[in-house]
Amino acid sequence: MFPCLENVSIKYYFKTMRTFSTLLAATAALLLTTLLTACGGSTGFPPVITAVKPQSLSYGRTATIYLGGKDLRSSLVVESNGGCTNPSFGSSSSTDTLVLNCLVTVVGDLPLTIKSATGEVIYTTTLSVPKPQVSIITNKGSFTLELDLATAPISVKNFLSYVRGGYYSNTMFHRVIPDFVAQAGGYTTGLVRKPGQLDPIELESNKGLSNARATVAMARTNVFNSATSEFYVNLVDNTFLDYKNAANPGYAVFGTVVQGMDVVDAIATMPTGVFNGSTDVPLTDITITMAIQSK
Repeated sequence: MFPCLENVSIKYYFKTMRTFSTLLAATAALLLTTLLTACGGSTGFPPVITAVKPQSLSYGRTATIYLGGKDLRSSLVVESNGGCTNPSFGSSSSTDTLVLNCLVTVVGDLPLTIKSATGEVIYTTTLSVPKPQVSIITNKGSFTLELDLATAPISVKNFLSYVRGGYYSNTMFHRVIPDFVAQAGGYTTGLVRKPGQLDPIELESNKGLSNARATVAMARTNVFNSATSEFYVNLVDNTFLDYKNAANPGYAVFGTVVQGMDVVDAIATMPTGVFNGSTDVPLTDITITMAIQSK
């Protein structure tokens, strides 16, 4: 018996067709790979940014800014004219969302320019950084200061250094004079001088800011450039404390109470007396439990 030649031919035909189909698929895959390689593949298409959204943006802190789009990559270059230093992309970044982290060094306009690794501009925008705010939490209530970095940068940076270092925790209002000022930031309970103060700063009283009601200024000794941690809130307009001339430079205003001035006014009604030779000391401790940068 001989095998059916017709059946052999059919089997050979289908075997040949399967081989041809496999070869065709492989050729198509190779051609597609070649085309993609020529375009750079998934990393060859130009990145596109469609939106920029800051999650947190405050002076002196690390910002978190989301860049949304398509085909994004960590090789993108971020420029900000020095307004956001040491930029880097977080580990949670993806090709659709880059998580940008950088240290904010400006208040107001923060320009951002996103470029490809080869220098092409992909996206530009301008974000807005609010003025820094500090919440002072006391055993009599809380109030919030807004700081004027643009006008009094030395005083603001000095004050924020104490805030971020936790220095003001457990300090007290040690000098309160109705219709004048409420002063704090240098003593603990028992009118004990708190250690750990930074070097004295340059006096910034000639910047045009006035000791008006609800403003906050740096306290100092008779030595002009002697301010460290102590500050006071003006309970009324105290313009006689403003800069007059080099011989009578006054006191440096660096911010304003924008919330909770009623708490400061209430502190000013507390009975005061003489304690350890100091006058105008509240007879009941008015302590600062915490000072935190809230914006």
